[in-house]
Amino acid sequence: MNTSEIGAVILRITLGIIFFVHGLGKFQGGLENTAGWFSSIGLPGFLAYVVAVIELVGGIALIIGFATRIVSILLGLIMVGAIFTVKLSVGFTGNGEMAGYEFDLALLAMTIYLAVSGSKLFALDQVLFNKENKELKETA
Repeated sequence: MNTSEIGAVILRITLGIIFFVHGLGKFQGGLENTAGWFSSIGLPGFLAYVVAVIELVGGIALIIGFATRIVSILLGLIMVGAIFTVKLSVGFTGNGEMAGYEFDLALLAMTIYLAVSGSKLFALDQVLFNKENKELKETA
């Protein structure tokens, strides 16, 4: 077993849990509240719904290993948006009232890694789309 694959699956599942919990929090806290906050910082309120769904569904997809590269790109774009629209102005470690962008930057780095490398170990994609598995089944 390749050690980089073990690292990738750890990153994938951890990132999936983090985004799932953040997306779930947006639903539990009321998407209308999140949409209102988005509007208050100059973003269209409907983006709150888009972000919440991508975080929730994307988190699940990462946990089970489905469309890891695509989901990672989408989550990475959310992190870039969060950093540049909210967090950059409060600094790397924050300003005492709000957290800085250090955590968002770490999440962005993880999404970039998974977007570039993917993650095959314990991934649903491997079960559904792995050509080697299909060829083995056909010859058996």
